[in-house]
Amino acid sequence: MRVTDTATEPELACPIGPVVDIVFSRWTTPILWSLHAHGRQRFVELERRITRITPKVLTQRLRQLERDGLVVRTYHPEVPPRVEYEISELGRSLAPLFAHLAEWSTEHLDEVEKARQAYDTA
Repeated sequence: MRVTDTATEPELACPIGPVVDIVFSRWTTPILWSLHAHGRQRFVELERRITRITPKVLTQRLRQLERDGLVVRTYHPEVPPRVEYEISELGRSLAPLFAHLAEWSTEHLDEVEKARQAYDTA
């Protein structure tokens, strides 16, 4: 049996790998962005704002984000019951990261598109 050096294992070599897995999965960014921009929301409000997500996937992502501590779920025992979601302080701490990514996309997405076109025609 070969013993591997953890420093050379690809999944451990990049220190931001776990963060990328948490924050940049398919629907996490739009959910966090919506909660950050619009504040506390009910499920149907999120569903309306993120139009291409299915209810099943939205439920799964919200549960995962709650588990990760990025979203807070509040249950109101009323008739009918009401559930609201909001971004947590931990989730809000990602705002500078999202701001930098938005700035990068404004500055560089045209270059990415040109590179793709050049690659596709070659």
